[in-house]
Amino acid sequence: MKKFLLIAAVLLTGSISSFAQQTPQSQKIGYVDSQTILKALPEAIKAQGDLDDLTKKYYGHVDSLTAQLQDMYNDFQKQQGKMNQNQQKEAQQKFVTKQQELENFKQQKFGQAGELAKKSDELFAPIKERILKGIQDVAKDEGMSFVFDKTGDVVLLFADSTYDVTYKVLDKLKRGK
Repeated sequence: MKKFLLIAAVLLTGSISSFAQQTPQSQKIGYVDSQTILKALPEAIKAQGDLDDLTKKYYGHVDSLTAQLQDMYNDFQKQQGKMNQNQQKEAQQKFVTKQQELENFKQQKFGQAGELAKKSDELFAPIKERILKGIQDVAKDEGMSFVFDKTGDVVLLFADSTYDVTYKVLDKLKRGK
C-alpha cells in the first residue's frame, strides 16, 4: 500500500510539474485548509458541539448496556452451580439477547449509515456548501484557476504559503459577503 501511495505521489508530482510547465502564466493556483475554516466558523463549532453531545449520549447508553451485560454475566457465574441445565440455557439465551441488543444499538448509532453519520451530514451539509461558495468567490476574486484543500483527499506534497487563501475564505465567510 505504501509503495502504491509513493508511486502515485511520484506520478502526481510529475504530472503536476508537466502541467505547470504547460499552463500559461495567467493561471493561479491556491489552497485552503478546510479544518482551519471549520474550527473558526461559529456555526461549525456549534454543529460539532451538538454532534459531540449526541455522541456522549449514545456512549452513555452503550456504557449502561455494557454494565447490564456485565451484571448478568456476574450473576450467571454466581448462580451457575445452583441452576439446572434448562435454567443455564435460559440464562445464556438472555445473555446472548442482551449482547445482540448492545451490538444492534452500536450499529444503529455508530455504523456507516447510523444516526450519528446522518446527523453529521444533516448538520454539516449547509456549512460545507457555504464554505465551498466562499472558496469559489475568493478563487474568482483572486483569478485562481484551481484551489486545493490541504486537508482533503488530494495529496498536496508541497504548498507555498503565498498561495494559501484559507484566511481570505474565512474572512469572506465571517463577513457574510
